[in-house]
Amino acid sequence: MQRHLISAADLTRDDAVLILDTAEEMARVADRPIKKLPTLRGRTVVNLFFEDSTRTRISFEAAEKRLSADVINFSAKGSSVSKGESLKDTAQTLEAMGVDAVVIRHGASGAPYRLATSGWIDAHVINAGDGTHQHPTQALLDAFTMRRRLVGRDAGLGQDLDGRRITLVGDVLHSRVARSNVDLLHTLGVEVTLVAPPTLLPVGVETWPCEVSYDLDSTLPKSDAVMMLRVQRERMNAAFFPTEREYSRRYGLDGDRMARMPEHAIVMHPGPMVRGMEITAEVADSDRCTVVEQVANGVSIRMAVLYLLLGGAEFQTPSTPAAPARTAEENR
Repeated sequence: MQRHLISAADLTRDDAVLILDTAEEMARVADRPIKKLPTLRGRTVVNLFFEDSTRTRISFEAAEKRLSADVINFSAKGSSVSKGESLKDTAQTLEAMGVDAVVIRHGASGAPYRLATSGWIDAHVINAGDGTHQHPTQALLDAFTMRRRLVGRDAGLGQDLDGRRITLVGDVLHSRVARSNVDLLHTLGVEVTLVAPPTLLPVGVETWPCEVSYDLDSTLPKSDAVMMLRVQRERMNAAFFPTEREYSRRYGLDGDRMARMPEHAIVMHPGPMVRGMEITAEVADSDRCTVVEQVANGVSIRMAVLYLLLGGAEFQTPSTPAAPARTAEENR
């Protein structure tokens, strides 16, 4: 494993499979009466969140506490950031406190990379989502869920997802989840197809390692998994489609469309879901929908990432000067 986890594109196939296999071991901890491991005892992890979050922040916190780390939760609201403090000053404050790892979510694409490479802080950096750029642990938990459902919990150990076909549907333009999944799934041998209105596809998408389609109905019969993406209105500054009803009619997943998928195929969603727009309640509540599993698997994946980044390194204690040799007179 590398020192930081900034982008899913940085992971090799062996890196990704190692994380998925480690997550299987971590998932077994959840079945124990006491869901604790002493792996990160004495380590301090800061959750540095400059954007609102429920699932990701709580998932990381649960993972850190199950590994016995000391956890500090930082929220931009109510902190000196609201007074104008820069990322550099915040990082140097954390460095002075001696933290071992920083889990950062930021609205600006590239902020975790800047934190990891600036020299401001000597801690492991894990990207928990930056702007419209990357969300690597989300892609890992999605791949983990796919491998469990499509390959098998035990049969999947050591395996990738070679030859599987995955379709991502919706607001690709504003989605860091889509970018991360395309990068990671391609590394794992998946054939990825993006389905979206032309207005919700980014410039240069033709250079991505995936196919692009504007017709959802034609891709469903050949998909092993379909991931619905939320329309991110908070990032939109223009009208990208006529109406919600029109978007739902063309790109929403309902019961009729789900019936066109292969029997083994699953429905995924990174959350939060907007029921009635990109996904109907019938589909969201069906046995084929893995949304709740993804949340549970997220804790296991984040435990695995923290374990692999922090667990293997021993504490470096300052060396003490050797004691002077005793003289013959002192030995008498």
